[in-house]
Amino acid sequence: MKELLVLFLTFAKVGVMTFGGGYAMLPILQREVVENKGWATDEELTDYFAIGQCTPGVIAVNTATFIGQKQRGIAGGIVATLGVVFPSLVIISALAGAAVVERLFNIPGMGSLMVDSIEKRDYQVIQAITLLIAMLNVFINLIIDLIYGLADPRIRLD
Repeated sequence: MKELLVLFLTFAKVGVMTFGGGYAMLPILQREVVENKGWATDEELTDYFAIGQCTPGVIAVNTATFIGQKQRGIAGGIVATLGVVFPSLVIISALAGAAVVERLFNIPGMGSLMVDSIEKRDYQVIQAITLLIAMLNVFINLIIDLIYGLADPRIRLD
């Protein structure tokens, strides 16, 4: 069970720290999977990238699935996939949920502010909200790193 948690947190760390899509995740995947964890060699990871690019879906998600399946079987593949998409899912759900709830109940807040700013092309507000989301992303990464340090015995929080 602890291995699945480490697998999830490793790929959540990759997912939370990469902006720009699947290709932006590849160097971070290489560092985490090959250098830090030793779950694959450079050659194996290159093969995973090639196969991930040929199969439907995002290359980083496909690669996470392959590596998770190699480490812990089907459960590992599922956990790694959930780990890599979880941060994006949380952030998008929070924004979308906030916008929907604020619109339904006519409560002003961050979601409706973002929607209104996009409609009015108020770029300063859009930039401010984007910066706030980025700072939230860094905070979430810090929390994941701390949990990761507790879950993985090879990491010391000295």
